[in-house]
This record gives sequence, structure tokens and C-alpha cells, in this order.
Amino acid sequence: MRVFNADEAEAAAALLREGGVLAYPTEGVYGLGCDPDNREAFERIFAMKRRPPEQGVLLIAADFAQVRAWIGDASESAFARAGAIWPGAHTFIFPRSPRVPEWVAGGHAGIALRVTAHAPSAALCRAFGGPIVSTSANRHGEPPARSAADIRAIFGDEPDGVLDAPLGGLDKPTPITDAVTGAIIRA
Repeated sequence: MRVFNADEAEAAAALLREGGVLAYPTEGVYGLGCDPDNREAFERIFAMKRRPPEQGVLLIAADFAQVRAWIGDASESAFARAGAIWPGAHTFIFPRSPRVPEWVAGGHAGIALRVTAHAPSAALCRAFGGPIVSTSANRHGEPPARSAADIRAIFGDEPDGVLDAPLGGLDKPTPITDAVTGAIIRA
């Protein structure tokens, strides 16, 4: 497993473009990520996590422009709700566009998206040139990793790389809100 430090976002993004799976820090926990259009890499993440694929995942991005094509028809109030918080440590579920691969959404009609203010995650997405898969780095039902050392302890060399950088200060995964209705999915 290749280890990247915080100033190696370009090299870590290249690994994603090549079809690799990367562990990286987010606002509260380490995530496992890949190119959302690469089904093989996506399936490797679910195999690592031992998680049912119908659960779907969220995508993380550096700015709204990176996620706009992934959003289907939504009201101005839905965009305003997310725009009031983004970039920030909050995930919103939007209606998905036809752009969203079935494997990313799982059995869901929507797509979970986050425009992050977390510097290492945002730098990774900018270097990648779009949103990346973000799912907690853990075996299904187990606590998520909170460090690069945790990644190695949980997964050994299963991920192709790890971006060793600080978490964003949260003590748990980000809250999730339905952008259309305002309903809180995860506090």
C-alpha cells in the first residue's frame, strides 16, 4: 500500500484515475474512495468493507460544480438548503440524475453528496477533477478508521494507497439531510 502525505494530492488522485482504491481522511473519519465511474474499484471497496452493495455510497467533492451533473431535478429550495452549508461537513441527499451509475446509488432513488471544506479531502477532489466515492473505512458494522495506522490495522494492504493527513475535527461521520424535504437522515 502506497502512503501519500498531505501535499501529495496529485499523486493520490492519479492512483484513483488508474482504478485504485484510496483510504483518505474526511471531516470525522477515514473514508475509502475510488472513481465513482469505475465499477471494478467500487466493487473492491464493498468487498473490503464486507458490505452489501445495495446500500450505496456518498460522493464527496471540492465545490458545487463537481456535483451538479450528478443531481437530477430539484427545487431551488433544495439547492438553497445545501448552499447555506456547503462547503462544509454536511451530506445532502438529492434526486439523482441519469449520470449516476446504479452501483453508486445502490437501491436508492437519490444520491448522497457532500461539498467539503476539509482541506485534504477538497485538495484530493480538486486534483482528481471531480467527486470521489466516500464511504467510511471500516468492515461492515465495525467502528471506522480514524488514522492511517487504523487503515493498516483494519485492511492490511487491501487499499492501493492511503492519504495520511489529519481528520477535520468531527468525532463521528457527517450529518445527512434530505435536500428536498429538509428531513434529517443522520444527526
